[in-house]
Amino acid sequence: MRFSILVAAALSVLPTTLASPILEARKCVGPNVNTATLNLIKKWEGFVPKPEPDPIGLPTVGYGHLCKTKGCKEVKFPLTKAAATKLLKKDVKSFQQAITMSTKTLVKLNANQYGALVSWAYNVGAGAAKSSSLIKRLNKGENPNKVIAEELPKWRLAGGKVFKGLVNRRKDEVKLAKTPTKTKALPVGC
Repeated sequence: MRFSILVAAALSVLPTTLASPILEARKCVGPNVNTATLNLIKKWEGFVPKPEPDPIGLPTVGYGHLCKTKGCKEVKFPLTKAAATKLLKKDVKSFQQAITMSTKTLVKLNANQYGALVSWAYNVGAGAAKSSSLIKRLNKGENPNKVIAEELPKWRLAGGKVFKGLVNRRKDEVKLAKTPTKTKALPVGC
C-alpha cells in the first residue's frame, strides 16, 4: 500500500519535472483579433452567400468558412453579411489559439502583428502555421516584423501554383503587421 502511494506521488510530479521553461508554450487563451484583422480577412476571403469551391476546390461560404457538412448544413441560409461576420468571428478563434499556443512566452506581438499571423493561419491552416519556419524563428526570439516580412511572402502557393491573390494577401498581412499600435496581444497574462 505504501509503495502505491509513493508511485502515485512520483507520477503526480512527473509532468512538471519533465517540463522545461525553454520549451514552454502559452497555456492561456489568445485574445480576439482586432477589427483591422477581421476586415483584412473579409477583403481576401470575399463574401460567398452560398457554398462554392475555393481556388483549390474546397467548399466554402461566408468569409472563408470551410463547410463541415454536405451542402454546408451547419450554416443557416440565406446567409447575410452580418451572419457571415458572426461565423468568421467564431471560426477565427481556433486560429487565434493556434498562434497563441504555438508561440513561446518570450514572443511579444502587438495586436496588428498577431492579427497578421491569425489571418495567415486562417488562410493556410493551423497545422501549417504551427509547424512553419516563421513560428520557429519567432520562438528563437527574432524580431517579429523582420520575421513576418521575410516569411509571409513565401506562402503564395495554392495547389502547387503561385497565386497573385496570395502574393497580394501576404503583402497586406505584412503591411498590417508593420502598422504601429500600442495595443499588445501576446504574451497573454494568465
